[in-house]
Amino acid sequence: MEYVLGYTCTNDVSARDIQEAEVQYTRCKSFDTFGPLGPAIVTDIDPSDLAVAGDLNGERRIATRTSNLIFDIPTLISFASDCMTLEPGDLISTGASGVAEMKVGDTVTIEIEKLGRLENRVAPW
Repeated sequence: MEYVLGYTCTNDVSARDIQEAEVQYTRCKSFDTFGPLGPAIVTDIDPSDLAVAGDLNGERRIATRTSNLIFDIPTLISFASDCMTLEPGDLISTGASGVAEMKVGDTVTIEIEKLGRLENRVAPW
């Protein structure tokens, strides 16, 4: 954990139509505008039990805590580093349930206690 710079919010976007059609998920998560981050990188906090909320057009879709993750953050980092070299600047997204279909013009808000609020409008890809 001494190598972790900090924590931020991210919206892990997937194109479900492509995800369902292809075995490999790289393309469905890699379009321009997918994966917005922010509003800042917060250092020196304990991420083990923070409130997480996600809204689509003001409707709550995610309400959980990081303590509910299937695998805690040190375990996720260890698992990732077993199969790849992690470099400064690499990002590991933990994920949360709350999948919702988004349409162009929708507003998605991700808020994590002590990290801030990320709000984005869905753009065409």
